[in-house]
Amino acid sequence: MAASSTNVQSAADQNGAVPGEPAKQDENSRRGNWGNQIEFILTSVGYAVGLGNVWRFPYLCYRNGGGAFMLPYFIMLVFCGIPLFFLELSFGQFASQGCLGVWKISPMFKGVGYGMMVVSTYIGIYYNVVICIAFYYFFMSMTDVLPWTYCNNPWNTPACVGVMDAANRTFANATSGLAAVAVEGVAAVVNRTKRTSPSEEYWKHYVLNISDDIGNFGEVRLPILGCLALSWVVVFLCLIKGVKSSGKVVYFTATFPYLVLTILFIRGVTLDGAINGIKYYLTPQWEKVLDAKVWGDAASQIFYSLGCAWGGLITMASYNKFHNNCFRDSIIISITNCATSVYAGFVIFSILGFMAHTLNVPVSEVADHGPGLAFVAYPEALTLLPVSPLWSMLFFFMLILLGLGTQFCLLETLTTAIVDEIGTDWIIKNKPIVTLGVAIIGFCLGVPLTTQAGIYWLLLMDNFAASFSLVLISCIMCICVMYIYGHRNYFKDVEMMLGFPPPLFFRICWRFISPLIISFILIFTVIQYKPITYNDYVYPGWSLGIGFCMAMSSVICIPIYALYRISRSPGATFRERLRNACKADPKWGPALREHRVGRYAPMVSGAEDGLEVLPLKEKEETKEKEELKEEEEARERKEDVCLTIQQGSNGSTATQNTPNPAVA
Repeated sequence: MAASSTNVQSAADQNGAVPGEPAKQDENSRRGNWGNQIEFILTSVGYAVGLGNVWRFPYLCYRNGGGAFMLPYFIMLVFCGIPLFFLELSFGQFASQGCLGVWKISPMFKGVGYGMMVVSTYIGIYYNVVICIAFYYFFMSMTDVLPWTYCNNPWNTPACVGVMDAANRTFANATSGLAAVAVEGVAAVVNRTKRTSPSEEYWKHYVLNISDDIGNFGEVRLPILGCLALSWVVVFLCLIKGVKSSGKVVYFTATFPYLVLTILFIRGVTLDGAINGIKYYLTPQWEKVLDAKVWGDAASQIFYSLGCAWGGLITMASYNKFHNNCFRDSIIISITNCATSVYAGFVIFSILGFMAHTLNVPVSEVADHGPGLAFVAYPEALTLLPVSPLWSMLFFFMLILLGLGTQFCLLETLTTAIVDEIGTDWIIKNKPIVTLGVAIIGFCLGVPLTTQAGIYWLLLMDNFAASFSLVLISCIMCICVMYIYGHRNYFKDVEMMLGFPPPLFFRICWRFISPLIISFILIFTVIQYKPITYNDYVYPGWSLGIGFCMAMSSVICIPIYALYRISRSPGATFRERLRNACKADPKWGPALREHRVGRYAPMVSGAEDGLEVLPLKEKEETKEKEELKEEEEARERKEDVCLTIQQGSNGSTATQNTPNPAVA
């Protein structure tokens, strides 16, 4: 019997239930739940840990003071990253709704949910293009010699000088006793002003066949288009059954990149010059801690890296069981994400240190970020390794998996929002059709990014689609939950869900510190704005105008929907309509009736289903009236007792055994 209860308890823990709650396969049979809590954690890790952890963080770290950058980075993690992560997880889990459904908390702000959908759409379009390029490089690595090793290819220019070419040209001199001259020859050739590497020319002239202007689309690059179709097919198949199928896939996609990182790390640190690269990555420059830009970069990296305000965190948490400990999950996932960024820095800079040592140049000359690191600098470094195709396949396979983990959540965010909003039995039953439709639309919208001008548009979307708009969305979400709905109400909701209130530190962060940091990020983003460029290409004004429209398209959803909601709300005056538009919807709260207790408990009425849920405010007013009535009755009883005692002191003996009702 004891063993049986222990098994039930362990099963409950595994399924994310609070102690004592019986374990179930699917708590919410209509929407479904994660198979177990490991699936949710792995999916969230895969969502948060993406390409930016590999190609952006290491670069930011060395540029902003090496090891000294870790101080503001982890401070921002504690005061902004983890609290916002916990807020979004608890928000989605409490309501069991996606990024649209949760705004029953204050219907006027539903435009925030639409803004999240717009942002996820933009990111999903260009993110899968990056994944498809990684697919292409992965397939092209299946050869004896990597195609970007030498400069003897049809796409190369006279300015191309490869490390291996220079080494071959000087090998004869080295064997003739002129080793020093050979080394100097390699360095001189490599350091030419007009020198371009074979990997750079392979990227520009063969993979992209890049045009000279963002408006000159040229032709569609058919190999890239084919890989884009493959990427969307893989994403669709992994999400064909929603979280039931993606939850199984992440056992591989979320864990295998760590194995690849470890293999590349072990190989990297054993190379000559690796220690120089790691020193360059970590050596602290403490004077930079006093630079506001360093703190701005740290805050921005934490904010964007964790995926806040994309809608993905709310969506993934909505499939949790109601009593799952999302507080614990938020800490585990956030720390894992940041630790992965630091670990990836060792992998990247050990190889770049080896490359700088081989070229006899400073590490700063080979360090890069973004697509330049993933598809130019790192692939060139891999050509210097023995059995380079193997290391290249491992590296690009890792990029594919990192990208897919994020892409799964982006597509699921859009699909869940659509299904929850329509909410009919047919749409829920045929969710795979919705997923297929979103995937087809995403593929079609990504086709222009596979043209010869595609890289220009990809970087334009990367710079504008998820920039200050995300910061505004997150800030408005904090204000709505903490100040419109009310921090006391939300703290009670979290306590009802988790069994304990949010820790004091998180309550302070949610109300004061995190919104201030978000505002700082917004101001920093505006002040630090510079027109984007790609190498020597400067974007024309009309393209920047499109970028700003892209950024504003997600933010503009908020005031437009707010005005619409106010116009449809009851009330004789604008003030009454505004107040009614901000009130929590009667359906706000836990999705399942078994969890609607306390102030969410159903009230008996003449409704068709026999139950009616009163609005939150009406419940509180009713509760206050009942408490006042009880206090008045208690006061009256106390007065009666006092009168009785006075009568007893005047000669009555019957009151000595009369109990005090107020005490009883």
